[in-house]
Amino acid sequence: MSSTATPQNDERVASTGLVLKVLRRPEFGAFLGAIAIFVLFTAVDTTGNFGKIDGAVGWTDIAAPIGIVAIAVSLLMIAGEFDLSSGVMVGTTGLIIGMLVTELNFGIWPAIGTAMLFAALVGFINGYVVVKTKLPSFIVTLATFFILKGANMAFTMVVTGSVRVTGTDKAEGYDSAAMLFASHVGPGGVSIAPIAAPTDFQITVVWWLLITAIATWVLTRTRFGNWTFAAGGDANAARNAGVPVDRTKIALFMYTSLSAALVGVMFVLRLRGMQAGQGVGQEFYYIIAAAVGGTLLTGGAGSAIGATIGATIMGMAYIGIPYALWNSDWTSTFLGIILFSAVMINTYIGRRARGGRK
Repeated sequence: MSSTATPQNDERVASTGLVLKVLRRPEFGAFLGAIAIFVLFTAVDTTGNFGKIDGAVGWTDIAAPIGIVAIAVSLLMIAGEFDLSSGVMVGTTGLIIGMLVTELNFGIWPAIGTAMLFAALVGFINGYVVVKTKLPSFIVTLATFFILKGANMAFTMVVTGSVRVTGTDKAEGYDSAAMLFASHVGPGGVSIAPIAAPTDFQITVVWWLLITAIATWVLTRTRFGNWTFAAGGDANAARNAGVPVDRTKIALFMYTSLSAALVGVMFVLRLRGMQAGQGVGQEFYYIIAAAVGGTLLTGGAGSAIGATIGATIMGMAYIGIPYALWNSDWTSTFLGIILFSAVMINTYIGRRARGGRK
């Protein structure tokens, strides 16, 4: 007499439900926070515009440039490194373009290309020094920050006699470059006019969403994405497994510098000039956006979508506070509270999703 054995579930193999998968996503806490902040500022808004197109145009205009760089900063943080020179690189790029155009009569496209090459070189130097000397990236990029900050002020003053470069809109090729990097889009079409209609979104938002999609695909669907997580999780184990940790980190430093340079291009074309101090201090906003979005400061976890949500939260805060007629001096305090709350919420949700284990 034969009997059919009843298959037994292997207790070592646990199935993960949809809810747990969602809870374990690094950006889940930030997503809840974004909803809460949107509801809060919509409720306290005194203009009636925050929840409408006009309001969305305002906070996406703030969030987009932060988000573009925050995504790169997030990937670098996932790999276990920081870049404190990303903010000043925005101004450096704009100043290079402005001086090449106004002092050396470059066309706008050659000037943009030269500035991007300079940014890539700075990123390469940052990454190479970090991986070869084993110095903390915090120290290396902080040194780069001060070098560029001082050079921006001093060199601009020597060349132009002021701390500002103007006249980039007079360069050959300006219109085509502005259409790609500094236009605004609305019901009336695409325009590079200095003043946008209240319902026109900046082209920066399109770049932001496109970069979010590409970075998410790279992180989740490519070998380089796996290398990024491995480099930040356990660099020694990753090396032993054949992961090119050093090359991965250098590439991410270069990507971060190039992202900041892209924002610098957008600003110098949109503003038709650049201040020497542009971007200084923004590096902390990029890190805040990444951390709010669930990127671990210790590396090994995070997402591009999370950084985008973090930037969105910051944009809503910057627009929502004046809309609510609150004192704008409290903006930084509010962002600090958001950062602390988001990190605590992400930590709590993550532990609950793992069954309380650390």
